[in-house]
Amino acid sequence: MKLSRFFALSLLLTAHAHAAEVTLRIADQKGNMRAELEAAQQLQNLPYHIEWAEFPAAAPLAEALNAGAVDAGIIGDAPLLFSLAAGSPVKAVAVSKSAPYGTAVVVNSDSTLKTAADLKGKRIATGRGSIGHFVALKALQQAGVKDSEVSWRFLTPADARLALDKGDVDAWATWDPYTALVETTHSGRVLVPGTGLATGNSFLAVTDSALKDEAKRAALQDYVNRLAAADRWANSHADAYSQTLAKIIGFPADAAKKAFTRRQSHWQSIDSGTIEQQQATADFYQQHGLISQPLNVKATFWQGFEVKQQ
Repeated sequence: MKLSRFFALSLLLTAHAHAAEVTLRIADQKGNMRAELEAAQQLQNLPYHIEWAEFPAAAPLAEALNAGAVDAGIIGDAPLLFSLAAGSPVKAVAVSKSAPYGTAVVVNSDSTLKTAADLKGKRIATGRGSIGHFVALKALQQAGVKDSEVSWRFLTPADARLALDKGDVDAWATWDPYTALVETTHSGRVLVPGTGLATGNSFLAVTDSALKDEAKRAALQDYVNRLAAADRWANSHADAYSQTLAKIIGFPADAAKKAFTRRQSHWQSIDSGTIEQQQATADFYQQHGLISQPLNVKATFWQGFEVKQQ
């Protein structure tokens, strides 16, 4: 009996030792997962190690995932689609749902444009294939305007904002916190919000090799639940977290708070509804030439994680 207990204790200690030896290489964007986890104290007493890699945008982050330089990272629905189209060995394992109002088409405060229909013949700045591009295309479609009937300027957020300020473009299709910054500085206004146009989905994407590693897979399950707990904490401490977020991203506090509080984001497990939304997005991108061929998105989802909701 004593011998059995000894072996059981040995196995338990060995399991803990192996967990502590696991290192997750996590790709993040400034002011995203790490910021919330740190503010919510969810990075304390980790049974594994984390090596953080910070990226300025989703495209280079997705490239790092595709190359296997990191194990996991947060990306939007468009980068996930492009990864699938490229045959990348990456799976979405959890989804962050958020209200998409702040993914919007914005114009200068003195613009005469009133509706999406007024964009016909105008110049729109955005990132090619970005969620801003998606919302602009959706808005044009609903207004009966062909995407060929506008002039696209594919620019970085910084260059797009400058182009709008200078009058070099008529509108900017962007996302929060940039939308909130335009609003709170009174330099512009929302022409078309993303409500009813964008899904508001972002994904934790994981490489196939990390999922095949039993120890990393267990660590990632724990990490996902910590993400969900951090989101709940931040949503219930919006004032405190917004102050922290503002410092991290270098935005005014009122812009950071506006962007964060209207998102109301929460992490959940991958479900059939999310897969259907992603399929609809893929079909839309393919119709507009952003993806060269039809895609079946099921291949890029893995439903083995359960995300705790409390």
